[in-house]
Amino acid sequence: MRSAVQWRLCWENDLQLTDHVELSDFFRKIYGRIGSFDAKPFEGGRSWAGARPEVRLIASDAQGIAAHVGILRRFIKVGEVDLLVAELGLYGVRPDLEKLGISFSMRMVHPVLQQLAVPFAFGTVRHAMRSHVERFCREGIAAIVPGVKVRSSRANVHHDLPSTRLEDVIVLVSPIGRSIDEWPPGDVIDRNGSEL
Repeated sequence: MRSAVQWRLCWENDLQLTDHVELSDFFRKIYGRIGSFDAKPFEGGRSWAGARPEVRLIASDAQGIAAHVGILRRFIKVGEVDLLVAELGLYGVRPDLEKLGISFSMRMVHPVLQQLAVPFAFGTVRHAMRSHVERFCREGIAAIVPGVKVRSSRANVHHDLPSTRLEDVIVLVSPIGRSIDEWPPGDVIDRNGSEL
């Protein structure tokens, strides 16, 4: 039986301490399945890993938080082009709902992105998630941009590491106010900040 999931749109400043604590617990469980290192940023009631989202879409049901996606408008540099995007990140679905099609409810994001008046949505995922995101691309919701690395600032200062990192990840682009054909060419995207 499918869970009765309700979505709500939350601006970051509208979240209360209790919301951050509940989200923190959700992310520790979701990302902790990957490894304890991935859950670490969410300790102490922190509900973000790098950059803080501007807007969050939070799905809940009788068991609590069911899914989450964060959105942050920012300028990135693709090759030599400065480009406004809505970065999507902090995506998670509770394990008991992964096979129930809740990821398709992420279509709730598209009207929000249209309201934010951005030309593109942009996000990155690990290569292990390729098959998961390819279905969105088959339906035309997004496109995988191949052969692109992403340069980002580290969220925290590490005295033994450089302040930026260059990652080989899957880059997803979703056309919102422009055609996907208008995405600029380039083999490096400079986030000029921490990933969402």
